[in-house]
Amino acid sequence: MPSDVSEESMSLLERFVVLMYDRTSDTMEVNDARKQLFAHKSRALENIPPTQAALQQHIKRASLQGNCWNQTLVLNPELPISSDWGWTKEASGWQPLWTTLPEASKSCHELIHCGCKKGCTGRCKCTKAALKCTALCACSGDC
Repeated sequence: MPSDVSEESMSLLERFVVLMYDRTSDTMEVNDARKQLFAHKSRALENIPPTQAALQQHIKRASLQGNCWNQTLVLNPELPISSDWGWTKEASGWQPLWTTLPEASKSCHELIHCGCKKGCTGRCKCTKAALKCTALCACSGDC
């Protein structure tokens, strides 16, 4: 079993996942597809692909499972260390490592967006929150 998921495999799987969520997309990476689907096509969070970090952990867990199944008839199978393949050891046992990204609540301010079409003024949600406009804003952060 390889020591990690190759970049080539990751790219192919990312493209596959992007197409599962938006079959007409020409986007190659899940993070770009997430941004496009959420910001420009108004998809709910449940209807956008996982982050690249979450997808990578899922692929690792699936690879580990496939490796285990592949060795079911081997007398003394050589199994990789689970902690290297998307799992963490907790007091209650092995738990999935869902992502390597920080908790979303710590960056929720990034989800604030305005509907300003011509420059941001005093009514701008971003200005009121003392934040810069982002790609989620109608002004695309160009104000």
